[in-house]
Amino acid sequence: MSFARRDVAPDAWRAEVSNALADGWRFAGLWAEDSGLRAAFARHGERLLLAAPAARDSIVDLVPAAAWDEREAHDLHGLAFAGHEPLRALVDHDAPTPDWTVPVEGRDVFQVAVGPIHAGVIESGHFRFHVVGERVLHLDLRLFYKHRGLERAAQGRPVAGALPVVQRACGADAVANAIAFAHACEDAQGQATTPGLARARTLLAELERLYNHLNDLSAICAGVGFAPGTMAFAGLKERAMRLNATLTGHRFLFGAVRAGGSDLAIPAAAAAEARSVLGELRDETRRAWRELQFAGSVQERFDGVGVLELEDARRLGAVGPAARAAGVAIDARTDAPRLAYHRDFVPALPRRADGDVAARVEVRGAELPVVFDLLDELLGEPLEPAATEPGGPARRDGLALIESPRGQTLCAVALREDGVVERVHLRTGSYANWPALAQTVPGNLLPDFPLINKSFELCYACADR
Repeated sequence: MSFARRDVAPDAWRAEVSNALADGWRFAGLWAEDSGLRAAFARHGERLLLAAPAARDSIVDLVPAAAWDEREAHDLHGLAFAGHEPLRALVDHDAPTPDWTVPVEGRDVFQVAVGPIHAGVIESGHFRFHVVGERVLHLDLRLFYKHRGLERAAQGRPVAGALPVVQRACGADAVANAIAFAHACEDAQGQATTPGLARARTLLAELERLYNHLNDLSAICAGVGFAPGTMAFAGLKERAMRLNATLTGHRFLFGAVRAGGSDLAIPAAAAAEARSVLGELRDETRRAWRELQFAGSVQERFDGVGVLELEDARRLGAVGPAARAAGVAIDARTDAPRLAYHRDFVPALPRRADGDVAARVEVRGAELPVVFDLLDELLGEPLEPAATEPGGPARRDGLALIESPRGQTLCAVALREDGVVERVHLRTGSYANWPALAQTVPGNLLPDFPLINKSFELCYACADR
């Protein structure tokens, strides 16, 4: 599905954004290019791109979810964004601590600094807690420690050469990133997706979602010291990743997606064997989930911890399981014409959208049966290599929205006439959700943070793209 582009005069930037919001468009991302500023919006299956050559007015009062986007554009492109005060550094790590933190004052307030180097083997991220005793008053996040410049590295490459670069923005969401990039490029080149290609990519997306959800449940169990759950879900995740390797040759599904088509071939016997493996995983996942649900002391640790209120989820543009756990029923799979989801696909929601750890756990538990059903259906017949077909005129810009395991991922590209990538921007579900995570921490105890963090299970590398 293509999108509408509106070229906006710099002095009309705020007015156009305000009009789009009033017309029901939902903010999907903002970024800077050498030629100006861009913002993407979505609405009931439609996409909108606003493009301004030199807009400088902030829209954070209209769209608080654009705060990180504006801060990043300021640090990387020098844009000022009048009205965004204070415009704190995000990517620029030369700034002193007072320039990127929120001042917190009062009796017995002190700071606890965690990271950027951690005891665990994870990416670099700094968490500065302002606390009284063990009660958190405020949390400042600082990521972007290892800015890799992947978007810039993709420039000047043909689409086939740029895709592996974009894919590596995050190992755990490699498929979602690659599909988003492929869809954006095919959109720009006027290529339509065939049913076989849509089925192959949907299969890969759900295989990625399966092992991620199993991993997240294991990590959440570890966050409360529930070793039986930790090991059970970790073992299931390992078996899911072994299936990935059997079907595609790579545990993390690297290299399984390409632009313009798919080379994935799964003969009938291999598809039947995969369905058998998935059936066993489904049964054992159901048993592990039941054990988790009936562990009373574990459930008590989940309830009421790290609450993301519905209004905050909307205001901060939360996506994915975190948003749905708070009652925001947003899922890009409900509108994915280039993929093989049913038209009546409905996102899984918790019984009580309380926005706490318990709700975020329940969303994943509710999604797993749906994932198993989708995979069983997609593997119901052999899968053969497929390609795109002509679908319309080529254009310079391409735009795509994909539902990753962590939520909506945006990819926007600009291509030259010869098919070389001129510009690419990737805004992942993790990038969208980090500010929402920070919102859930105040009011909780400092020892609750590892659990809250794991219940979001966001990626650091997505910020270091």
